[in-house]
Amino acid sequence: MDALAKIKKLREMTLVGIAECKEALHKTAGDFDKALALLRERGARISEKKAERKTQQGVVEAYIHFSGQVGALVEVNCETDFVARTDVFKEFAKNLALHIAAVSPRYVKQEDVPGDSVSALSQEERSAFIKEKCLMEQAFVKDNSKTIKDYLHDTVAKTGENIVIRRFTRFALGEYEETT
Repeated sequence: MDALAKIKKLREMTLVGIAECKEALHKTAGDFDKALALLRERGARISEKKAERKTQQGVVEAYIHFSGQVGALVEVNCETDFVARTDVFKEFAKNLALHIAAVSPRYVKQEDVPGDSVSALSQEERSAFIKEKCLMEQAFVKDNSKTIKDYLHDTVAKTGENIVIRRFTRFALGEYEETT
C-alpha cells in the first residue's frame, strides 16, 4: 500500500485530519498498524482532557430495524449545539443506535454494572461479562477492529468536543426486561 492509500485509510478509520495521518505515518516510519495505534492513543488523550467539560447539548437518536421487531433509542450529549448538528456527530449517534439494536448491551460502561451482578464470577468470567454487556467495551458492529470506546475517542478527536453516551434503551418484540 502506498503512502497516499495509507493516509486515506487512516483518515477513514480514525476520522482525523490528513495532516495528522501523514504525521503519524512519518513518526512510525510508514508502519500502518503503529500509526493507527498512535492516532487512537491521541484520540484517547484528547477524550480524557475533555472529559470534565459539561455536555448539555446533543441528540436522542432512534434506530428501528427494517423488520420492525427490534429498535433502540440512545441519548448522546456534546458541548455545543453546533457539534450536535454536524454530520460526524449525527452519524456517530445513528451508528450507536444501530449497534445497540444489533448487539443488545445492558450498561453504558463497566462502572454501571452492579457489584452483585459480577461478584460471584471469576476474573475471566467477569472480563467476558463486561465485554458482552457493556456498550463501551463491545466491538463496534460496523468495524470489529475497534470498540465503541475507540469509536467514541475517534469522534471526540474529530469534533474537538467532549461527547458522552448518556443512556440508551433497546426494544425487541416479545422480550421484556424489568428495569429498576
